[in-house]
Amino acid sequence: MIFLSSCSKWLDVKPQDGIIRNNYWQNKEQLKAAVIGCYASLLDNALVQDLFVWGELRADMVSATLYTTVDEINIMQANILASNSYTSWAPVYRTINYCNTVIDFASQVIASDKTLTQEQLDAYLAEAHGLRALMYYYLLRSFGEVPLQLKASSGDDQLQQLKKSTQQEVYDQIMKDLAFAEQHALETYGNILEDKGRLTKFSIYAIEADAFLWMEKYDDCIAACDKIIGSGRFGLMDGNVQTQWFNTVYFKGNSNESIFEFQFDKQKLNPFYVMFGAVNNRFIGAPRVMEEIYGIDITDATKKDIRGDGGSIRATDQMIWKFAGATSGTQLDARTAADSYAHWFVYRFADVLLLKAEALAWTNRGTEALTLVSSIRSRAHALVFTERTPDPSSAIDVSNYILDERSREFAFEGKRWYDVLRHAKRDNYAHLDILLDMVALNAPGNMQQSIINKYKDVRSHYFPVNQYELQADKQLVQNPYYQ
Repeated sequence: MIFLSSCSKWLDVKPQDGIIRNNYWQNKEQLKAAVIGCYASLLDNALVQDLFVWGELRADMVSATLYTTVDEINIMQANILASNSYTSWAPVYRTINYCNTVIDFASQVIASDKTLTQEQLDAYLAEAHGLRALMYYYLLRSFGEVPLQLKASSGDDQLQQLKKSTQQEVYDQIMKDLAFAEQHALETYGNILEDKGRLTKFSIYAIEADAFLWMEKYDDCIAACDKIIGSGRFGLMDGNVQTQWFNTVYFKGNSNESIFEFQFDKQKLNPFYVMFGAVNNRFIGAPRVMEEIYGIDITDATKKDIRGDGGSIRATDQMIWKFAGATSGTQLDARTAADSYAHWFVYRFADVLLLKAEALAWTNRGTEALTLVSSIRSRAHALVFTERTPDPSSAIDVSNYILDERSREFAFEGKRWYDVLRHAKRDNYAHLDILLDMVALNAPGNMQQSIINKYKDVRSHYFPVNQYELQADKQLVQNPYYQ
């Protein structure tokens, strides 16, 4: 097992080179190093790039440039083949294998290091189980059926030949891991960097809330959200001064609003400069983002949604500002390549509020849901242009309003496709039109009808199994749509 390296203080404790397993797992310092290695693997550029592509390119908020790759354009145009490089789930399974290694071997340490308590051991295991659950949750939403690899392997010769598990089986394993993590995870590590960069009880609750909503378990979702809200540990950051809000939430990261973020830094840069910030960047915001999603007040330029121009996007050139920007307000300066260390935002407090609002809408509590939406809009100084007055008794109308608000709040954070798919598949795809209307917005005119026809087949909403995986694991069968 090879552990990656970073210069973040709490990431420095892990070993820098390969470890011989037989000589490892002797003390609690090695155990902690192995757990931190799981988090270090999240900083793999290929992984975070996949999470952006999987969550955004099939949706309606990202546009291609002259430098977008063929594989990326094919995803945008629903021309996805098993040879597409983004159908490789290897970066995710790499992190899963690191988690499996901790889960399989951590118990050995308590026998050799008498200073390690069972409570401490369980807390480390909670992190491994929780992170494994998060990785499988990404796979569930992206591929549908995937193999459940729950045992560690140290080389290709040890890889198991596994069949795909059903979506329900994958979901059940996710919830089993989260249940263990919820019981044993710590509430705090005693410092902000670790509280935001490692899994706590509250980040576990956030994953649970998201997963419960995915499976339409609304009461469970509300209960999980309330554990976070009721803790009093998180809140929406003041949005009265856009420059301060942007600097705190996005440029620096780890704000009071943050629940879990991938901790890039100056020594471990992210791939976002090449993706979003360089002259030859591969992605920009779709033209509709400013006008239709955030809105523009043509009578008073000082009135704006802080999440729009200078927040998530730079209006002059559609640069994805959330990850590429260094400043906000009236002077918009971009990050340099050396400053490309924006975090990847997995969960923020606003996410919890809107997850709860969506669950409330589907439990006949629409008025409460709209109150939560209003609190987020108020913080963001959202324009009247984007305000709606849905009937609180209409679950679908309130839910659609929340979906629109999520597009403003989480623009380019790898959530848009999953949000729309969750809404579309609800009640056995009773709302497929939501997804079809969305893909029509971004489809080239000459391809619009063919793309819509593809997405009418709900099996196309998940990626194919990569051709290499099919060759390596003879137990795997291609996802039905791509056979």
